[in-house]
Amino acid sequence: MAGDLSNIPDPLALENQVCFALVVASRTVLAHYRPILEPMGLTHPQYLVMLALWEHGRLSVKELSRLLQLDPGTLSPLLKRLESADLIRRQRDSRDERLLAVTVTPAGQALRERAEKIPATIMERLGMSLEELQNLNRTLNRVIDAASREPV
Repeated sequence: MAGDLSNIPDPLALENQVCFALVVASRTVLAHYRPILEPMGLTHPQYLVMLALWEHGRLSVKELSRLLQLDPGTLSPLLKRLESADLIRRQRDSRDERLLAVTVTPAGQALRERAEKIPATIMERLGMSLEELQNLNRTLNRVIDAASREPV
């Protein structure tokens, strides 16, 4: 199903590309996270792992991989670094030895209190309201869902 692009003077112009807007938005927004996360000893991908664990508690590597939409090969080094920093613990699941369970350590749980300030700080740095960011999040999730579907 092709869309009607007749009202766009140049459909190949860079400023008309969704892919370009997404890449630039991602890069510039993540740049705002870097100075906030560095003093906490976290990279942005590590922060996402911690967010998932703070929200869900104990997760298998497979569940974490699915939640973060990261392949296990990308996730494994992140988990090793977080474990080396004593923020998480990986251990075989007692109910199913095939599963590697990931939990937050007391040090990782203590980090959560500092992390609670991050959303408000980002909102302030971007100069956007909570409503604007919630609307953007809903739109981006629709884009993710649409892009994840099999082509017709």
